[in-house]
Amino acid sequence: MPHPAVPIAPTSFLPFARPDIGPAEIEAASAAMRSGWVTTGPKTKEFEQAFVQYLGGNGIEGIAVNSATAGLHLALEALGIGPGDEVIAPTLTFTATVEVVRYLGADPVLVDVDPVTLNIDPAQIRAAITPATRAIMPVHYGGLACPMDKILAIAREHGLKVVEDAAHALPTTWQGQVVGQLQSDVTVFSFYANKTITTGEGGMAVTRDPAIAQRMRVMRLHGMNRDAFDRFTSKTPAWYYEVVAPGFKYNMTDIAAAMGVEQLARLPGFVQRRQYLAARYRQHLASLPLILPADALEGDTHAWHLYVIRLQEGSRLDRDGVIQALSDRDIGTSVHYVPLHRHPYWRDRYQLTPQMFPHAETAYQSMISIPLFTAMSDADQDRVIAALHEVLG
Repeated sequence: MPHPAVPIAPTSFLPFARPDIGPAEIEAASAAMRSGWVTTGPKTKEFEQAFVQYLGGNGIEGIAVNSATAGLHLALEALGIGPGDEVIAPTLTFTATVEVVRYLGADPVLVDVDPVTLNIDPAQIRAAITPATRAIMPVHYGGLACPMDKILAIAREHGLKVVEDAAHALPTTWQGQVVGQLQSDVTVFSFYANKTITTGEGGMAVTRDPAIAQRMRVMRLHGMNRDAFDRFTSKTPAWYYEVVAPGFKYNMTDIAAAMGVEQLARLPGFVQRRQYLAARYRQHLASLPLILPADALEGDTHAWHLYVIRLQEGSRLDRDGVIQALSDRDIGTSVHYVPLHRHPYWRDRYQLTPQMFPHAETAYQSMISIPLFTAMSDADQDRVIAALHEVLG
Protein backbone atom coordinates (compact mmCIF):
# COMPACT_ATOMS: atom_id res chain seq x y z
CA MET A 1 0.00 0.00 0.00
CA PRO A 2 1.62 3.34 -0.99
CA HIS A 3 2.28 5.75 1.82
CA PRO A 4 1.34 9.44 1.72
CA ALA A 5 3.79 11.53 -0.28
CA VAL A 6 4.65 14.29 2.18
CA PRO A 7 7.89 16.14 2.82
CA ILE A 8 9.99 14.79 5.67
CA ALA A 9 11.17 18.25 6.74
CA PRO A 10 9.09 19.03 9.81
CA THR A 11 7.67 22.42 10.71
CA SER A 12 7.64 21.71 14.45
CA PHE A 13 8.24 18.98 17.00
CA LEU A 14 5.49 16.34 16.99
CA PRO A 15 5.12 14.94 20.50
CA PHE A 16 4.31 11.35 21.31
CA ALA A 17 1.08 12.52 23.00
CA ARG A 18 -0.77 15.76 23.71
CA PRO A 19 -3.98 16.26 25.68
CA ASP A 20 -7.03 17.45 23.71
CA ILE A 21 -8.37 20.26 25.89
CA GLY A 22 -10.79 22.80 24.48
CA PRO A 23 -12.73 25.89 25.56
CA ALA A 24 -15.43 23.83 27.30
CA GLU A 25 -12.92 22.23 29.67
CA ILE A 26 -11.23 25.56 30.38
CA GLU A 27 -14.55 27.25 31.13
CA ALA A 28 -15.71 24.34 33.31
CA ALA A 29 -12.53 24.44 35.39
CA SER A 30 -12.84 28.22 35.70
CA ALA A 31 -16.47 27.90 36.77
CA ALA A 32 -15.46 25.41 39.46
CA MET A 33 -12.92 27.90 40.77
CA ARG A 34 -15.46 30.74 40.69
CA SER A 35 -17.99 28.58 42.55
CA GLY A 36 -16.00 28.70 45.75
CA TRP A 37 -15.89 24.91 45.96
CA VAL A 38 -12.63 23.62 44.49
CA THR A 39 -11.98 20.36 46.33
CA THR A 40 -14.23 17.27 46.38
CA GLY A 41 -17.76 18.56 45.98
CA PRO A 42 -20.73 18.75 43.60
CA LYS A 43 -18.69 18.44 40.39
CA THR A 44 -16.96 15.32 41.66
CA LYS A 45 -20.33 13.74 42.41
CA GLU A 46 -21.60 14.80 38.97
CA PHE A 47 -18.54 13.27 37.30
CA GLU A 48 -18.95 10.00 39.20
CA GLN A 49 -22.59 9.78 38.15
CA ALA A 50 -21.88 10.71 34.52
CA PHE A 51 -19.06 8.16 34.31
CA VAL A 52 -21.24 5.36 35.67
CA GLN A 53 -23.99 6.34 33.23
CA TYR A 54 -21.49 6.29 30.35
CA LEU A 55 -20.57 2.73 31.28
CA GLY A 56 -24.23 1.76 31.28
CA GLY A 57 -25.16 1.91 34.96
CA ASN A 58 -26.47 -1.55 35.86
CA GLY A 59 -25.71 -1.26 39.56
CA ILE A 60 -22.10 -0.14 39.40
CA GLU A 61 -20.83 2.71 41.59
CA GLY A 62 -18.06 5.17 40.78
CA ILE A 63 -15.40 6.43 43.18
CA ALA A 64 -13.39 9.38 41.82
CA VAL A 65 -9.78 9.55 42.98
CA ASN A 66 -6.70 11.65 42.33
CA SER A 67 -4.95 8.92 40.29
CA ALA A 68 -5.50 5.42 38.99
CA THR A 69 -2.69 4.37 41.32
CA ALA A 70 -4.79 5.58 44.25
CA GLY A 71 -7.78 3.66 42.90
CA LEU A 72 -5.80 0.42 42.64
CA HIS A 73 -4.47 0.88 46.18
CA LEU A 74 -7.96 1.53 47.56
CA ALA A 75 -9.35 -1.47 45.68
CA LEU A 76 -6.81 -3.93 47.07
CA GLU A 77 -7.15 -2.48 50.58
CA ALA A 78 -10.94 -2.82 50.42
CA LEU A 79 -10.52 -6.46 49.35
CA GLY A 80 -8.40 -7.16 52.42
CA ILE A 81 -5.09 -7.77 50.64
CA GLY A 82 -2.24 -7.69 53.15
CA PRO A 83 1.06 -9.19 54.33
CA GLY A 84 1.62 -12.77 53.20
CA ASP A 85 -0.77 -12.44 50.24
CA GLU A 86 0.23 -12.75 46.59
CA VAL A 87 -1.26 -10.84 43.65
CA ILE A 88 -0.60 -11.97 40.07
CA ALA A 89 0.09 -9.28 37.44
CA PRO A 90 1.91 -8.96 34.10
CA THR A 91 5.53 -7.84 33.92
CA LEU A 92 4.73 -5.64 30.89
CA THR A 93 3.07 -2.76 32.70
CA PHE A 94 3.86 0.46 34.51
CA THR A 95 5.16 0.05 38.04
CA ALA A 96 1.99 1.59 39.51
CA THR A 97 0.11 -1.64 38.83
CA VAL A 98 2.13 -3.57 41.37
CA GLU A 99 3.63 -0.94 43.65
CA VAL A 100 0.22 -0.74 45.32
CA VAL A 101 0.56 -4.42 46.25
CA ARG A 102 3.71 -3.57 48.17
CA TYR A 103 1.97 -0.61 49.86
CA LEU A 104 -0.13 -3.24 51.63
CA GLY A 105 2.78 -5.51 52.50
CA ALA A 106 1.72 -8.15 49.97
CA ASP A 107 3.84 -9.53 47.13
CA PRO A 108 3.22 -9.20 43.40
CA VAL A 109 3.88 -12.31 41.33
CA LEU A 110 4.87 -11.21 37.83
CA VAL A 111 4.04 -13.35 34.81
CA ASP A 112 4.66 -13.23 31.07
CA VAL A 113 2.35 -11.92 28.37
CA ASP A 114 0.78 -13.28 25.21
CA PRO A 115 3.23 -12.68 22.32
CA VAL A 116 0.52 -11.35 19.98
CA THR A 117 -1.68 -9.16 22.19
CA LEU A 118 0.94 -8.33 24.87
CA ASN A 119 -1.81 -8.85 27.45
CA ILE A 120 -1.38 -11.13 30.46
CA ASP A 121 -1.38 -14.82 29.49
CA PRO A 122 -4.08 -16.85 31.31
CA ALA A 123 -1.90 -19.98 31.16
CA GLN A 124 0.83 -18.08 33.01
CA ILE A 125 -1.71 -16.93 35.61
CA ARG A 126 -2.79 -20.50 36.25
CA ALA A 127 0.81 -21.68 36.59
CA ALA A 128 1.62 -18.91 39.11
CA ILE A 129 -1.19 -19.67 41.59
CA THR A 130 -0.05 -20.78 45.05
CA PRO A 131 -1.87 -21.16 48.38
CA ALA A 132 -0.94 -17.50 49.07
CA THR A 133 -2.57 -16.13 45.91
CA ARG A 134 -5.45 -13.78 46.66
CA ALA A 135 -6.01 -11.71 43.52
CA ILE A 136 -5.31 -11.24 39.82
CA MET A 137 -4.64 -7.81 38.27
CA PRO A 138 -5.04 -7.95 34.48
CA VAL A 139 -3.87 -4.89 32.52
CA HIS A 140 -5.68 -4.05 29.27
CA TYR A 141 -2.48 -3.22 27.42
CA GLY A 142 -2.68 -0.27 25.03
CA GLY A 143 -6.48 -0.33 25.15
CA LEU A 144 -6.98 -3.94 23.99
CA ALA A 145 -9.08 -6.09 26.33
CA CYS A 146 -7.51 -9.04 28.09
CA PRO A 147 -9.26 -12.44 27.62
CA MET A 148 -11.49 -11.74 30.60
CA ASP A 149 -13.65 -14.84 30.21
CA LYS A 150 -10.61 -17.06 30.87
CA ILE A 151 -9.27 -14.83 33.66
CA LEU A 152 -12.60 -14.67 35.47
CA ALA A 153 -13.01 -18.43 35.13
CA ILE A 154 -9.61 -18.98 36.77
CA ALA A 155 -10.55 -16.56 39.54
CA ARG A 156 -13.84 -18.36 40.23
CA GLU A 157 -12.14 -21.74 40.20
CA HIS A 158 -9.58 -20.67 42.81
CA GLY A 159 -11.64 -18.20 44.83
CA LEU A 160 -9.54 -15.20 43.78
CA LYS A 161 -10.41 -11.51 43.54
CA VAL A 162 -9.98 -9.64 40.23
CA VAL A 163 -8.97 -5.98 40.02
CA GLU A 164 -8.75 -4.74 36.44
CA ASP A 165 -6.10 -2.13 35.68
CA ALA A 166 -8.08 -0.33 33.00
CA ALA A 167 -5.80 2.70 32.83
CA HIS A 168 -5.62 2.25 29.04
CA ALA A 169 -9.11 0.90 28.51
CA LEU A 170 -11.69 3.67 28.19
CA PRO A 171 -13.79 2.63 26.34
CA THR A 172 -12.72 -0.95 25.65
CA THR A 173 -15.11 -3.88 25.27
CA TRP A 174 -14.71 -7.63 25.72
CA GLN A 175 -17.22 -9.92 24.02
CA GLY A 176 -19.55 -6.96 23.55
CA GLN A 177 -19.45 -5.81 27.17
CA VAL A 178 -17.71 -2.61 28.20
CA VAL A 179 -14.76 -2.87 30.57
CA GLY A 180 -16.16 -1.71 33.90
CA GLN A 181 -19.26 -3.89 33.53
CA LEU A 182 -17.53 -7.28 33.68
CA GLN A 183 -17.70 -9.56 36.72
CA SER A 184 -14.49 -8.26 38.29
CA ASP A 185 -14.47 -6.99 41.86
CA VAL A 186 -13.14 -3.54 40.95
CA THR A 187 -12.08 -1.83 37.70
CA VAL A 188 -9.83 1.24 37.78
CA PHE A 189 -9.46 3.84 35.00
CA SER A 190 -6.87 6.59 34.56
CA PHE A 191 -7.33 10.21 33.49
CA TYR A 192 -3.63 11.06 33.30
CA ALA A 193 -2.57 13.64 30.69
CA ASN A 194 -2.03 11.17 27.82
CA LYS A 195 -5.08 8.94 28.42
CA THR A 196 -8.21 8.78 26.28
CA ILE A 197 -9.78 11.44 28.50
CA THR A 198 -7.87 13.56 30.99
CA THR A 199 -8.42 15.50 34.19
CA GLY A 200 -4.71 16.34 34.38
CA GLU A 201 -4.25 13.82 37.18
CA GLY A 202 -7.10 11.57 38.27
CA GLY A 203 -8.82 8.24 38.09
CA MET A 204 -12.08 6.41 38.67
CA ALA A 205 -12.77 3.07 40.31
CA VAL A 206 -16.02 1.25 39.62
CA THR A 207 -17.55 -1.67 41.46
CA ARG A 208 -20.95 -3.25 41.85
CA ASP A 209 -20.26 -4.26 45.46
CA PRO A 210 -21.70 -1.56 47.80
CA ALA A 211 -19.47 -2.64 50.71
CA ILE A 212 -16.32 -2.27 48.60
CA ALA A 213 -17.50 1.12 47.31
CA GLN A 214 -18.21 2.34 50.83
CA ARG A 215 -14.83 1.20 52.15
CA MET A 216 -13.05 2.90 49.24
CA ARG A 217 -14.90 6.16 49.87
CA VAL A 218 -14.03 6.14 53.56
CA MET A 219 -10.37 5.33 52.91
CA ARG A 220 -10.20 7.88 50.06
CA LEU A 221 -10.35 10.73 52.59
CA HIS A 222 -8.47 9.98 55.81
CA GLY A 223 -10.77 7.20 56.99
CA MET A 224 -13.49 9.71 57.91
CA ASN A 225 -17.05 8.48 58.03
CA ARG A 226 -18.39 11.69 56.40
CA ASP A 227 -16.91 13.55 53.48
CA ALA A 228 -16.06 17.23 53.63
CA PHE A 229 -18.72 18.24 51.11
CA ASP A 230 -21.52 16.82 53.27
CA ARG A 231 -20.13 18.41 56.43
CA PHE A 232 -19.52 21.87 55.03
CA THR A 233 -22.70 22.24 52.99
CA SER A 234 -25.16 20.97 55.57
CA LYS A 235 -27.80 23.56 56.48
CA THR A 236 -27.68 22.40 60.10
CA PRO A 237 -24.58 22.12 62.29
CA ALA A 238 -22.78 19.01 61.03
CA TRP A 239 -19.17 19.51 62.00
CA TYR A 240 -18.81 16.17 63.74
CA TYR A 241 -17.15 13.17 62.08
CA GLU A 242 -15.36 10.06 63.23
CA VAL A 243 -12.14 8.51 61.91
CA VAL A 244 -12.90 4.81 61.55
CA ALA A 245 -9.63 3.73 59.85
CA PRO A 246 -6.16 5.13 59.04
CA GLY A 247 -7.11 6.33 55.58
CA PHE A 248 -5.37 8.13 52.73
CA LYS A 249 -5.61 11.45 50.88
CA TYR A 250 -6.84 10.25 47.51
CA ASN A 251 -9.84 12.46 46.72
CA MET A 252 -10.40 14.16 43.36
CA THR A 253 -10.85 17.93 43.21
CA ASP A 254 -13.88 19.63 41.67
CA ILE A 255 -11.55 21.48 39.31
CA ALA A 256 -10.36 18.15 37.89
CA ALA A 257 -13.87 16.68 37.89
CA ALA A 258 -15.20 19.69 35.97
CA MET A 259 -12.68 18.93 33.24
CA GLY A 260 -13.69 15.28 33.41
CA VAL A 261 -17.37 15.97 32.80
CA GLU A 262 -16.54 17.87 29.62
CA GLN A 263 -13.96 15.33 28.44
CA LEU A 264 -16.44 12.50 28.99
CA ALA A 265 -18.99 14.29 26.80
CA ARG A 266 -16.36 14.38 24.03
CA LEU A 267 -15.30 10.75 24.43
CA PRO A 268 -17.42 9.34 21.54
CA GLY A 269 -15.63 11.71 19.17
CA PHE A 270 -12.27 10.90 20.72
CA VAL A 271 -12.88 7.18 20.20
CA GLN A 272 -13.84 7.69 16.58
CA ARG A 273 -10.71 9.76 15.94
CA ARG A 274 -8.39 7.24 17.59
CA GLN A 275 -9.92 4.40 15.57
CA TYR A 276 -9.51 6.40 12.38
CA LEU A 277 -5.84 7.14 13.12
CA ALA A 278 -5.15 3.51 14.07
CA ALA A 279 -6.74 2.32 10.83
CA ARG A 280 -4.59 4.74 8.81
CA TYR A 281 -1.44 3.47 10.52
CA ARG A 282 -2.43 -0.11 9.79
CA GLN A 283 -3.06 0.73 6.13
CA HIS A 284 0.09 2.75 5.49
CA LEU A 285 2.58 0.78 7.60
CA ALA A 286 1.55 -2.67 6.42
CA SER A 287 4.37 -2.93 3.86
CA LEU A 288 7.14 -2.21 6.38
CA PRO A 289 9.06 -4.84 8.35
CA LEU A 290 6.91 -4.25 11.42
CA ILE A 291 4.62 -6.21 13.71
CA LEU A 292 1.58 -3.97 14.05
CA PRO A 293 -0.55 -4.05 17.20
CA ALA A 294 -3.34 -6.57 17.45
CA ASP A 295 -6.83 -5.22 16.84
CA ALA A 296 -9.87 -6.06 18.93
CA LEU A 297 -11.86 -9.14 18.06
CA GLU A 298 -14.72 -8.58 15.62
CA GLY A 299 -17.54 -6.71 17.32
CA ASP A 300 -15.37 -5.36 20.12
CA THR A 301 -13.80 -1.93 20.71
CA HIS A 302 -10.09 -1.19 21.10
CA ALA A 303 -9.55 2.11 22.94
CA TRP A 304 -6.24 2.73 21.09
CA HIS A 305 -4.63 4.53 24.00
CA LEU A 306 -1.29 3.43 22.49
CA TYR A 307 -0.09 2.42 19.05
CA VAL A 308 2.89 0.13 19.67
CA ILE A 309 4.85 -1.10 16.67
CA ARG A 310 7.51 -3.82 16.89
CA LEU A 311 10.45 -4.23 14.57
CA GLN A 312 10.75 -7.54 12.76
CA GLU A 313 14.01 -9.47 12.78
CA GLY A 314 16.44 -8.21 10.16
CA SER A 315 15.27 -4.61 10.32
CA ARG A 316 17.79 -2.05 9.01
CA LEU A 317 17.90 -0.38 12.44
CA ASP A 318 17.31 -1.64 15.94
CA ARG A 319 14.72 -0.17 18.29
CA ASP A 320 16.98 2.54 19.68
CA GLY A 321 18.18 3.42 16.19
CA VAL A 322 14.63 3.95 14.93
CA ILE A 323 13.78 6.06 17.98
CA GLN A 324 16.84 8.24 17.31
CA ALA A 325 16.04 8.51 13.59
CA LEU A 326 12.51 9.69 14.39
CA SER A 327 13.83 12.11 17.00
CA ASP A 328 16.20 13.52 14.35
CA ARG A 329 13.05 14.24 12.34
CA ASP A 330 11.40 15.97 15.33
CA ILE A 331 9.00 13.11 16.00
CA GLY A 332 8.52 12.02 19.59
CA THR A 333 8.15 8.38 20.63
CA SER A 334 8.10 6.32 23.80
CA VAL A 335 8.48 2.70 24.93
CA HIS A 336 5.67 0.93 26.81
CA TYR A 337 7.22 -0.49 28.86
CA VAL A 338 10.57 -1.33 30.28
CA PRO A 339 9.23 -4.58 31.81
CA LEU A 340 9.07 -4.64 35.58
CA HIS A 341 11.50 -7.56 35.77
CA ARG A 342 14.22 -5.23 34.44
CA HIS A 343 13.79 -2.54 37.13
CA PRO A 344 16.24 -2.85 40.03
CA TYR A 345 13.65 -2.95 42.80
CA TRP A 346 11.48 -5.70 41.32
CA ARG A 347 14.42 -7.58 39.79
CA ASP A 348 16.44 -7.72 42.99
CA ARG A 349 13.64 -8.23 45.48
CA TYR A 350 12.13 -11.17 43.61
CA GLN A 351 15.26 -12.44 41.83
CA LEU A 352 13.79 -11.99 38.37
CA THR A 353 15.63 -12.59 35.11
CA PRO A 354 14.76 -11.84 31.47
CA GLN A 355 14.70 -15.58 30.74
CA MET A 356 11.66 -15.93 32.99
CA PHE A 357 9.62 -13.66 30.68
CA PRO A 358 10.60 -14.49 27.08
CA HIS A 359 7.61 -12.89 25.33
CA ALA A 360 7.73 -9.62 27.26
CA GLU A 361 11.49 -9.51 26.83
CA THR A 362 11.33 -10.07 23.06
CA ALA A 363 8.62 -7.42 22.72
CA TYR A 364 10.58 -4.93 24.80
CA GLN A 365 13.67 -5.26 22.62
CA SER A 366 11.74 -4.24 19.50
CA MET A 367 8.82 -2.01 20.58
CA ILE A 368 8.19 1.67 19.90
CA SER A 369 5.09 3.66 20.80
CA ILE A 370 4.50 6.13 17.97
CA PRO A 371 2.36 9.29 18.18
CA LEU A 372 -1.38 8.74 18.51
CA PHE A 373 -3.60 11.42 20.03
CA THR A 374 -6.92 12.96 19.06
CA ALA A 375 -5.54 16.46 18.43
CA MET A 376 -3.15 14.95 15.88
CA SER A 377 -3.94 16.01 12.30
CA ASP A 378 -3.79 13.78 9.26
CA ALA A 379 -0.74 15.78 8.19
CA ASP A 380 0.91 15.08 11.55
CA GLN A 381 0.31 11.37 11.06
CA ASP A 382 1.55 11.52 7.49
CA ARG A 383 4.87 12.83 8.83
CA VAL A 384 5.22 9.78 11.08
CA ILE A 385 4.28 7.39 8.29
CA ALA A 386 6.65 8.99 5.79
CA ALA A 387 9.49 9.04 8.32
CA LEU A 388 9.05 5.33 9.10
CA HIS A 389 9.09 4.52 5.39
CA GLU A 390 12.30 6.50 4.94
CA VAL A 391 13.95 4.85 7.94
CA LEU A 392 12.75 1.27 7.42
CA GLY A 393 11.67 1.00 3.79
